Amino acid sequence: MNANHWIANAAAVALGALTLGAAPAHADDYNRRGAVYDYAKVINVEPIVRYVTVTTPVRECWQENREYVVDRRPAGSAGSTLFGAIVGGVIGHQFGSGRGNDAATAAGALIGAAVGNDSARRNAARGYEREVYSRPVERCQTNYTSREEERIDGYNVTYRYHGQKYATRMPYDPGDKLRIRVDVRPAN
Repeated sequence: MNANHWIANAAAVALGALTLGAAPAHADDYNRRGAVYDYAKVINVEPIVRYVTVTTPVRECWQENREYVVDRRPAGSAGSTLFGAIVGGVIGHQFGSGRGNDAATAAGALIGAAVGNDSARRNAARGYEREVYSRPVERCQTNYTSREEERIDGYNVTYRYHGQKYATRMPYDPGDKLRIRVDVRPAN
């Protein structure tokens, strides 16, 4: 018997003994396809960390005083118009006779009212009172803050099974032991 053939037979006998010897303890680990499952000791677990920048909007508000101006017209502009209408009506009444007298009175009253109103406006333009007021107004603005965060993309796991070290990448931390599938096949 050559050495390769002897090693293959020894492996088959060892696998058979392992399977038969483990059958009572791991009967539930044997599935219909003949796969065998066992546990390996986890030696090292290192998280795979990725850094990401997270931007967050922050709304900031504050109070500002806003000024506004109110122009106040001095009293008496309506009185000037009325006084001009009366004076104009009296002067117009002095002219004409009969029906012309009424027309002259009406025309004098209109002209007098216009002159009185115009005079009041010119005086008011010079004498407007300006009052300045202020009131609080809320102003807001959105700013952005950025911060670095760690994200775990998985774990590099090193484990030992029957004296041999193995490494794999997993999406979670397996803890102290790792369930593995034992798959032995004959070599050609």
